Amino acid sequence: MQVSGLRKALLALEARYRGERALQADPIRIPLAYPDAMDREVAAWVAAHLAYGRVAPMIRAIEALMAPLGPHPAAWLRHQPAARALEALERAYEGWVWRFHTGTDMAHWLLAWRQLDLESGGRGLEPHLAPDPGGTLDDALSRLVQRLRRELPATHGLRFSLPDPAEGGACKRWRMFLRWMVRPGWPDLGAWTRLSPADLVIPLDTHVAKTARLLGLSDRKNPDGRMAHQVTEALRAMDDQDPLRFDFALSHLGILGDCPGHKDLTICHACPLYTYCKG
Repeated sequence: MQVSGLRKALLALEARYRGERALQADPIRIPLAYPDAMDREVAAWVAAHLAYGRVAPMIRAIEALMAPLGPHPAAWLRHQPAARALEALERAYEGWVWRFHTGTDMAHWLLAWRQLDLESGGRGLEPHLAPDPGGTLDDALSRLVQRLRRELPATHGLRFSLPDPAEGGACKRWRMFLRWMVRPGWPDLGAWTRLSPADLVIPLDTHVAKTARLLGLSDRKNPDGRMAHQVTEALRAMDDQDPLRFDFALSHLGILGDCPGHKDLTICHACPLYTYCKG
């Protein structure tokens, strides 16, 4: 793999998807709409974990969940007793559903954020995901996932939100949430400072997995945790301090239907990655 040449191609791809067309087709647009950092965290906690399925209805579903919380969702969650908040949320979300998740699932999910924020002294989730000395981000993520498995209702939707990296899962939605919160570069939120962008692992979805194989960034067929780490290490050669800087562009190459999954000169000749694609 020609690292310098592929890096230039990825920079060109990054520039191609740095704009409203891609942003409007991404759930990160929802937390970006809030000015306050903690409100953005609450919106990201919801949006990242519902980021599966078709984009347009998924974004509508997330917006419907955030609406009852008003313009300051963090304050809404903090300033009510938990039992009253649960009752109010379940009532507001009655009939809401998105694929595997129900309104009751998401009421409990939001109250989990409330409890974790309370324990961190109003610092949100960052202290719960900061690695211990000598530990890794995956260790911290696994610890939080296992805690939430014990404390949240064992519904299908909530279990779907709780894959554990220690069990080999790609943990795409968790990785997306972490990317949003940690990376300071566009389009991410960069609200957390105790974690380093260098330690992030790519949120591997079907689009990124397909493109990674086409570029020779991974030889694995199964988009699992091992593949996520393999792709991240390959991208680290392009930017060792910010290996996920190209994730947004790589994912939207597929999300927006710009990549057919194989080389087709009539479609692909304008793609910055064309020279390096093995399709």
